[in-house]
Amino acid sequence: MTVTPAAALAFAVAAAVSYGAGSVTQALAARRSTGTLHALRHPLYIAGLGCDLLAWLASLVALRTLAVYQVQAVLAGSLAVTVLAARLLLAARIRRRDGAAVAVTVLALTVLALSAGPQDQVRPSAIIRFGLVTATVLVAVCGWIAARAGSPGASAALAGLAFGGAALCACALPLSAPAMRDVPAVLGALAAEPLTWALAGFGVTGMLLYAHALQHGQVGPVTAVLWIVEVIAPSAIGIAVLHDTVRAGWAPYAVVSVLATTAAAAVLATAPATAAATAHTAGG
Repeated sequence: MTVTPAAALAFAVAAAVSYGAGSVTQALAARRSTGTLHALRHPLYIAGLGCDLLAWLASLVALRTLAVYQVQAVLAGSLAVTVLAARLLLAARIRRRDGAAVAVTVLALTVLALSAGPQDQVRPSAIIRFGLVTATVLVAVCGWIAARAGSPGASAALAGLAFGGAALCACALPLSAPAMRDVPAVLGALAAEPLTWALAGFGVTGMLLYAHALQHGQVGPVTAVLWIVEVIAPSAIGIAVLHDTVRAGWAPYAVVSVLATTAAAAVLATAPATAAATAHTAGG
């Protein structure tokens, strides 16, 4: 299956919307439940998990065509969706700066959509494979140490690195369009590919560390740290190692847009609407 850049961008936007919708849907389930176990069985909570799964799959499709920095910045825009949806469905308060952050997010993502250059299919070398697999182990070990130390900020930062590492692995997976028509062959190739296991390891580590950070820290600061690290770190690595490109003359605009999206995500992470949509889903 060949995905055009426009279609890939649509997948990335759909992932951001689905992530935001999933957070609010799970919060609604928590409000209508008598306890955590009851919430986990609530149809709305299950629907929210389904939104998260669809968002993750859509982001993987987007990463096969778009630059890592572009996809990660779009996903950070899910916080804007969360804030707006929480205002409509949870009657959460929106501060003036939250409205400004939503507007900045929309503008910055529009610029990013225009700034990405043509992306060649990545052919990961043995060094890239070794580096990402080694990073999986290092992030997991550092995450265990941070969790033992009880540092929610460090756990959130390492969760961001883990989710960013998963994005890099998804981008680097060596799958060609013709080969993807043979499903058994694709599954066999994925099982034998070290990057597949690195992606899974990063994903599990990120989820566990983010859950730990939310349980021991405040929702806003924890989420802000997560998105700052998750956008900036893999974006820089994608450009330096995976040769992500920017349209000629658009590099300054792309850099400013990524930073603006990250800053807006940090503001939106502290919004009352984000807390209303996230606190219940973390088991708090």
